[in-house]
Amino acid sequence: MVLCWLVASSTACGPRSTLAVAMSDQEFWGLIESLSEPAGTFSISDNLVSNEPHVAENVRRLRATGGVYIGVGPEQNFSYIARLRPALAFIVDIRRENRGLHLLYKALFELSADRADFVSRLFSRPRPPGLGSSSSVEELFKQYEGVPPSPEQYRRTATLVRERLLTTRGLPLSPIDLDWMDRVLKAFYDDGPDIQFWRSRDVTAIQPSYRRLMTLVDASGQTRSFLATEEGFRFVKDLQSRNMIVPVIGDFGGANALRRVGDYVREHADVIQAFYGSNVGVYLTSQQTRTFCRNLGTLPAAPGAWFIERDGVRTLASKIKACPQ
Repeated sequence: MVLCWLVASSTACGPRSTLAVAMSDQEFWGLIESLSEPAGTFSISDNLVSNEPHVAENVRRLRATGGVYIGVGPEQNFSYIARLRPALAFIVDIRRENRGLHLLYKALFELSADRADFVSRLFSRPRPPGLGSSSSVEELFKQYEGVPPSPEQYRRTATLVRERLLTTRGLPLSPIDLDWMDRVLKAFYDDGPDIQFWRSRDVTAIQPSYRRLMTLVDASGQTRSFLATEEGFRFVKDLQSRNMIVPVIGDFGGANALRRVGDYVREHADVIQAFYGSNVGVYLTSQQTRTFCRNLGTLPAAPGAWFIERDGVRTLASKIKACPQ
């Protein structure tokens, strides 16, 4: 059995995974609702963009695993997903606004033909000529440098996003959700690729721009973001199109959401291969930390599953072992 786990996929030696290849729109929304907890707040930032310059190096240490991925926060999850190649991903965040951000991203991925199209829609900038599947991510953002935002393109994208989510997908989004998505898209319109860890209250916080986050290199000199290659982008786009990236409202230090995600994975005879926790732990009280650790301990994790932090990668088992008793 041990050898089987080492050389085979996560479910080859046990019951075969019953995870769906794709979810219907009704199943997708029903899963979001059934797993989520009441929303909380995060007062440090609107958190539209991450501020983690070590993502490229973290990604370098990972490999494709399949299985299930759990993460938190905004766009850095896509870079981990592009590398890990999970069958299913959950983005669990205490803020309802983060769910809205990821549903906006979902629509933009589905509407975009390629990376250049995605960047064009995200920042409401007309696509420069000459960009193609072989363009490097550095060239991609260099070509957009100096391209002014288009009010017409912003309005068109906002309309297409609503049509995609409300009409095509039939998601019962509230006016509050839709207004938040408009606000997010306007922030990307206003600041462009130079947008940073938006509205940070800590003026000393590390604030790399979106462009910088997408073009950072690892220790070997390679870019690792989800926009680094057309292949990585298309993998995330494909998961989005099949409703297999599920944004959940949940508190890492809460009693329900993470355990519900674990129960769902367990019920479908699959395993969690990676958990991206960022630096959420620093915002938890002692009691919340103990609850978070207990939540991690209940997850159906694969042997050797990763726990990805803001500045490094270790095994989930070592993370749980280091938890306060």
